[in-house]
Amino acid sequence: MTSSNGPSAAASARPGASVSALPDRNELPDRVWTVPNALSVLRLLGVPLFLWLLLGPQADGWAVIVLMVAGATDWADGKIARALGQSSRLGALLDPAADRLYIVATLVAFVLRDVVPLWVVAVLVGRELVLGLALLVLRAHGYPPLQVHYLGKAATFILLYAFPLLLLADGDGPVATVVQPVAWALTVWGGALYLLAGAFYVVQVAGLVRADRAAR
Repeated sequence: MTSSNGPSAAASARPGASVSALPDRNELPDRVWTVPNALSVLRLLGVPLFLWLLLGPQADGWAVIVLMVAGATDWADGKIARALGQSSRLGALLDPAADRLYIVATLVAFVLRDVVPLWVVAVLVGRELVLGLALLVLRAHGYPPLQVHYLGKAATFILLYAFPLLLLADGDGPVATVVQPVAWALTVWGGALYLLAGAFYVVQVAGLVRADRAAR
């Protein structure tokens, strides 16, 4: 997590706009070879491995390990970036991209395996589609993407830990019985925060668009 943990804001408004904003990812150093970036790339490489483990040999135990490593690196890269002063423009792009890929890939795999109902996937993937449209609106008005909101990072963190538990809960036996309520509690909690973070993003985009129109 190489971007700021503070509330998201648009990057510097384009010339002529009246909206003041916090520094954005484009003001970060243009570094490539950093420890946080390596962790983000490692997390990205884990996406196809995770899908293969789930849908190929159905090696759920190894898939859970991959998800746990992804969750750990998601937390660690931000800590390391701040501790070592290794925040970068590339890292600010890789980190949320990896998070979203994991969430979408996991949900698709879970539907194919009947781990979660289709409506859960429809709601969370629909959120990503709405944010994609919001990003297009931002670009049409000359703004860069908004910074990652701390609420969105918290929601992602919870979901990345809820998903392994959902896998463990998908079965019979005492372990599944004990894990199931915890897994679904984290899924509902993380999903609600994920949607709330998306709503905040849309509200911010709408505010910037209104300010841009007023400035014109």
